Amino acid sequence: MLMDAAPDPKWKLWIYTNYDCNLRCAYCLAESSPTAPRRAIGLDNAMRLVDEAVDLGCTDVFFTGGEPLVLSEIYAMLDYASARVRTTLLTNAMLLRGSRLAKLTAIANDNLIVQVSLDGGRAEEHDAYRGAGSWARTVAGITALQGAGFRVRLSTTETPANAAHIAEICAFHQGLDIPEEDHFIRPLARRGFSNEGYELSMVSVAPELTVNSDGVFWHPLSTDADMRVSKTIFPLAAAYERVMAQLDIIRRTGSAPLITFT
Repeated sequence: MLMDAAPDPKWKLWIYTNYDCNLRCAYCLAESSPTAPRRAIGLDNAMRLVDEAVDLGCTDVFFTGGEPLVLSEIYAMLDYASARVRTTLLTNAMLLRGSRLAKLTAIANDNLIVQVSLDGGRAEEHDAYRGAGSWARTVAGITALQGAGFRVRLSTTETPANAAHIAEICAFHQGLDIPEEDHFIRPLARRGFSNEGYELSMVSVAPELTVNSDGVFWHPLSTDADMRVSKTIFPLAAAYERVMAQLDIIRRTGSAPLITFT
């Protein structure tokens, strides 16, 4: 969606909990994989970030990765955050069974939302970029979450494999009783493992404060050096002020309209 003016970046805080993952998606912006260094944010940092985000007026905190559910402390992070602010866990849902599902269910509350990556209403569209067999396990994870009473959102990355089948994806999630307002579609971005897609920069995408173990970044679609706002995480308010100053420069120089993806 094109914006005439950028949204206030206080709306959301994104936390990269880690970078290791059970998948190696061909378009992964974060270059996550089973062999990627963990680069964990840590529980203490996550809790402080939540507190400072609330002080800044953030209405939402998102925990992403990597696959956050490979971390044993993710449940403590989610429990702490969701007691203070609307909290979303981003996951591929493939690990949601047994003890992991039980631990997540134990902290369920109205403030905790789970957002699952689903790129197709059929395995062919999803598995093309995410790996053979991943669609079936993801759908099983979605139904397990719904059975446990979670509100499930879906995120679809539009790719050459699924671009002609978006309507089918929508029909599929509606069949799972997931409404259209809980389905997000974004284009590929040319970052990380992806060599195709939208070109990201600070002047082309609306900011959403994003933190990993290396600092604070302009937007969750990239934690590359050119998108870094600050090499230090704390205080988060200092990075926010830098974002606002950069936004002012962009507006005054008449750059192209900023785009929101989330």
